[in-house]
Amino acid sequence: MKIIVLDSCGLNPQELSWEEVEALGDLEIYKRTPEAKILERAEGAEIVLTNKTPLSRDTINKLDSLEYIGVLATGYNVIDLEAAAENGIEVTNVPAYSTDSVAQFVFALLLEVAHHVGEHNSAVKAGEWSSAKDFSFWKYPLIELKDKSMGIIGYGSIGQRTAELALAFGMDVIVYDRSPEKKKNDPAVMTDKINFVDKDELFRNSDVISLHCPLTEQTKGIINKESIALMKEGMIIINTARGPLIVEEDLAAALKSGRVFAAAADVLSDEPPKDDNPLLKSDKTIITPHIAWASKESRERLMKTAVDNVKSYLNGEVKNSIL
Repeated sequence: MKIIVLDSCGLNPQELSWEEVEALGDLEIYKRTPEAKILERAEGAEIVLTNKTPLSRDTINKLDSLEYIGVLATGYNVIDLEAAAENGIEVTNVPAYSTDSVAQFVFALLLEVAHHVGEHNSAVKAGEWSSAKDFSFWKYPLIELKDKSMGIIGYGSIGQRTAELALAFGMDVIVYDRSPEKKKNDPAVMTDKINFVDKDELFRNSDVISLHCPLTEQTKGIINKESIALMKEGMIIINTARGPLIVEEDLAAALKSGRVFAAAADVLSDEPPKDDNPLLKSDKTIITPHIAWASKESRERLMKTAVDNVKSYLNGEVKNSIL
């Protein structure tokens, strides 16, 4: 059994072990695979594991030995699923491994917006406190989260965990979800402190909006000049989901005008971003390099589930199929 890992660096730059995968077959690991090398490296493999390296229809049709594609992530838009199904190839992913890590990161971003801890630390170490005339100083407005309204778009596992944390901070929580009736009737994800609202009501009433929905034709550009026009002046937008959920030019304009007080994003429309991305130029943004998911604990869960997916397939019992 030949097993190929096309891009190990995302999941495992160095500290995790591939030993359990190695025990399942003849393993070849590549840190990264450029598009021109995908077919060459995957040829002859029965199992291909990939994170962000795409497997197109043309590539899949040419891989005669391929039986199984394991996506080393939750999102699977890098795979042509229709071509995989036509060729009888099983495709699996790894759901819900990063829930706690991403929800925690939402509040890392939000608290940085609220208190600018990093900026104040830098100011102190640059001598500004030592030379200050008073015992205390602050360079930015400081914000208390209690009684602010947190609007959550998308109420899957990460949205739900984010809501729990928001409630712990004393925030009010409102939610927009594509299947609210299903969620409302599920006691495992519902409390009387969560209010489901329509999309426009969420835009109008949120002090903070946190995005947790998948990227679809319906959600692409959900934050745009029209939706921003409905929002409270001076609100905050957090995005740890997918970059294209936001029309970045529209958000940049709203930040410049002051309609949006601040934005924090762990994801952008192009990754790595182009130098001309308008959000990079704003002094009202915090941008991190798609790391909300990447705690060691989260990646250990990802590795464990990915290995279990392969083992289950080899034992004739498919887990986490996305076909």
